[in-house]
Order: sequence, then structure tokens, then C-alpha cells
Amino acid sequence: MKATAGFIAIIAMAAAFLAAGYWWGSAQSVTPAGESPGLPEASKSEGKKGKILYYRNPMGHPDTSPVPKKDSMGMDYFPVYEGEAPPSDSSVVKISTEKIQKLGVRTEIAALRELTRTVRAVATVQADERRLYTVAPKFEGWIQRLYVNSTGQAVRKGDALMDVYSPELITAQHEYLIAKRGIQSVEGSGLEVRAGMQRLAENALQRLHNWDISETDLQTLQQEGKIKRYLTLRSAASGVVLEKHAIQGQRFTPGEILYQIADLSSVWMLADVFEQDLSVLRRGQSATIRVDAYPDKVFNGKVTFIYPTVMPETRTAKVRIELPNNEGLLKPAMYGRVEFASIPSKDKVLTVPDSAVLDTGTRRLVLVDLGEGRFEPRTVKLGIHADGYAEVLGGLQAGEAVVVSANFLIDAESNLKAALGGFGHPPSGSPAENEQGKPAALLPASHHGEGSIEAMDWAHGTITIMHSPIASLRWPAMTMDFRAKDPALLRPFKPGQKIDFDIVEESAGEYVIIRIQPAGGNLLVSPPANPASSDQGKH
Repeated sequence: MKATAGFIAIIAMAAAFLAAGYWWGSAQSVTPAGESPGLPEASKSEGKKGKILYYRNPMGHPDTSPVPKKDSMGMDYFPVYEGEAPPSDSSVVKISTEKIQKLGVRTEIAALRELTRTVRAVATVQADERRLYTVAPKFEGWIQRLYVNSTGQAVRKGDALMDVYSPELITAQHEYLIAKRGIQSVEGSGLEVRAGMQRLAENALQRLHNWDISETDLQTLQQEGKIKRYLTLRSAASGVVLEKHAIQGQRFTPGEILYQIADLSSVWMLADVFEQDLSVLRRGQSATIRVDAYPDKVFNGKVTFIYPTVMPETRTAKVRIELPNNEGLLKPAMYGRVEFASIPSKDKVLTVPDSAVLDTGTRRLVLVDLGEGRFEPRTVKLGIHADGYAEVLGGLQAGEAVVVSANFLIDAESNLKAALGGFGHPPSGSPAENEQGKPAALLPASHHGEGSIEAMDWAHGTITIMHSPIASLRWPAMTMDFRAKDPALLRPFKPGQKIDFDIVEESAGEYVIIRIQPAGGNLLVSPPANPASSDQGKH
């Protein structure tokens, strides 16, 4: 029995050795020459696929790791290799066809158009200041009789306004008659005596003329040679009585205003035009006016003057329009609406509908339809706005489709995607962790730009920069306003200076400057307010 058991043990050991030899030979035939069979799988894959950027959660959660790790269930994180990760600055949002239909998304092609801009404003009728006349006697007297005794009464040049009594007028008439008789009595005297008497008569008449006594009354005085106790004051212009202060029997003093007369055959429309529209207005430009009193009538006039001041309360400037009023339909203080004739542009320009533009305050965006439910927010530079369209100066090409309805909802989804993307992988080429060991994916990505300073507002901590293209944001060259993270950053700079700067997205679509330096100079960084902000400011 013992011999039989020993024989069986020997056979088992031989079988074990044969199996081990077979396994070793199989392993040698599979492993390439020069490669260790014990090399980790990750290292093999890295050699074939490139550098590992980071490791992503196996369940698809927005969680990454710069080093291999396991999740709470013990599953290994998957490596993401260079070239497999989507660009960190990609802002394209994808929406399902069903959702597009629910949102009611409509698009329109960016196309070349002839923009014609029409400026509209409210206006009021005013009397032409050059056609206003005031009756204010230059002598003291009393009103004996009124011929024009109501406001609004129409008068013609030379019509009698009132009869007045004045001791000064009677004295001047006496002097003239005495001088006239003296001329007759000294006809045989010397030349100097006759010339002196002639001057006395002329001076008396001139005094009456200077007191606005009409030529008709002066001629009557010369022909009849009689003193009139009451002389007539006549209107020096045709028009309508706007103000009447004269009362029969009233005593008046020199310079006291008795009547104000306006010639309304031509009137002014004073339009309140917003300051952003002033650049398209010119003297001589035609305008059409409609007033509420005559809704079926259109009045035509021309711009004759643009006032040099802006009212700070309304941010509007007065624009004067002259127009004829032969029928007397337009009355002072009447309300109207003005449309200034459109000025067509010389050439066709690239345009998008106003509804396609999303204005964040610091930049303007449109949503470009890339097809298959993909939409890309695109920063654009805009020119003039006219008739529901905006001129595009940069950031868009003709033929691209932009969203004109439901773009706010798509932009909200795009911002949500960007927010979730902040918890994703770190940007390509950036360190996996910062100095404190904090994952770089949790820090906002910064973007570098170069340009020159156009304007600065130290009070509000903003700066206007004309920058070259920023590739990481897909921005073309344009002029934009930025806010500084710390206003102290802007103190060393002035307009016209060339600069390098870094910006980060502080809120949806709003980028702020975190670093700024003179072109080729030392970097200027705002002092951190707390340790947390200090971590954010490091590369």
C-alpha cells in the first residue's frame, strides 16, 4: 500500500511540472521581445495611445482625478488620453430635436443688407424766436383806448394797437411846430440861422420817430401843423397776440411790456433726440411730422439746428426743425412725433436681427446654429441698428444661421453646461493640481490677450481694450469693455498704452481682468483679498 501511494504522488508532481512549463511557454510566446510581462496595463496603453491627461469616473459622474483611483464601489477610474478629451473652452451646447421643437427655436441667415436707419423722436411746436415781437413803449404815458384788446387776436403790420396820452409826446410836437414856424420867420436871415432852425425841427421829428410814432402820424403832424393830445401806437409786425398786458386807462412806464406778438406763418418743432441717435442727424436733413390733432396730415420740414447741450435728466438733445404753417394749423406747445429721413448706407453690410443678439453688458453674443441640434455662443462686434437689424462688424460670417427666438433659453442651457464643465477635466496643457494640491479643474480657466487701451473709467474700475484675436475663446479682434477684478490694477495705466492681460469668466458671459501688464513689462497682479482668492490667482 505504501509503495502504491508513493507512486501516485510521483505521478502528480510530474503532472504539475508539465503544466507549469506549458504556462511559461505560452507567456513567452505572447510577450513581445524587450517588454516585461509584468508591466502595468495602464503603462502599456500609455505607450500606445499617448499621455494620460486624467482619470474619469467609471459611472459618468462629473468627477475626475489626476492619479489612478477607485470609486465608492471599488471600480477603477478610466484613463483619458491626450487627443481624446474635448477642448476645455468648447462652448457648444447640444439640444435634442424634441427639445428644439418645444422651445420653438427659429433661426435666420446672417446676410448682407442695405441698412437704412430711421430716427424717431417726440417734439413740440414752438414759435419761431426770430418772429417774436414785443410792444414796450419807450416813454411814460396812459392808455386812452385799446384797439387790440384780447389774446389770440390777429394783427397786421401797421394796425393800431392803442391810443396813448403822454406829456413827452405833446412836448415833442410843440418843439417841432415851433421849429417849423421859426424856419418860416427866418427865411430872409443868414444861412446858419436857417440851418439851426431846420435842425431843431428835424430833431423833434426824430424824437417822435424814436418813440415808435408811425410815419403816418408824423406826416399828419407835418401836413396839418396841429398838436394831437392822443397819439396812436401801431403794430410793427404781423402775427398773433400771444400775451396782452395792456388795459384801458392803465399807466405804463418806459420798457413795460404791453403786448407780445408772434408771426406763426413759420414755426419750429423742437424734437428731443436721444444722444445715441445724434450721430446720424445733419443740418438740412428732411423730417416728417405727425401731430395728434391732425392724424391724417403729414407735415414736412428740415433740420436747421442741433443744440449743443444734452439734458442730463433725459439724456436727450434738442433738434430744431423749421416748417411752414401758412394754414395756421400748428399751434405753440402742440405735441407731435418726428421721423428723420433715413440715411442709407453706401454699401451692403452683414446684418443679423436685433432679436438674435444677447447683450451681457460687457459683450454681445449670438447663438450660431451648427446643425444637428448643436448651438455655439459667438461673441460679435456690432455697428449701427436700423429697422430691426444690427450691423455685424466681426465675429460672424455671411451665410451662418443665428437663433432669433428662444435664444435666451438656449443660452441658459449653454451657461449650465459651462458651469458643469467647471467640475470636469483640467484644460489641456495645464497642471493637474495647483500648489496647494487642489484639482486645477475646480479653478476657472484664464485666457490671455494682447491689445491697446482705448479708454479708462477708474471710478467704476472698467477699461476699454482694442484686442487682437483670443484663440482660446474664439474671439476675433474687436474693441470691448472689461471690468478689473481689483480696480487698483488700472492705476498705473493710461489710454493708448499697449498691454498684455489675462481674463477669467466671473459669471455667465462676463469676463473680468485678473492680470494686466505693459506689453513686454512686469506682470501686475491685484493683491489677494483672502487666501482663497490667492489660490485662484496662481497659474
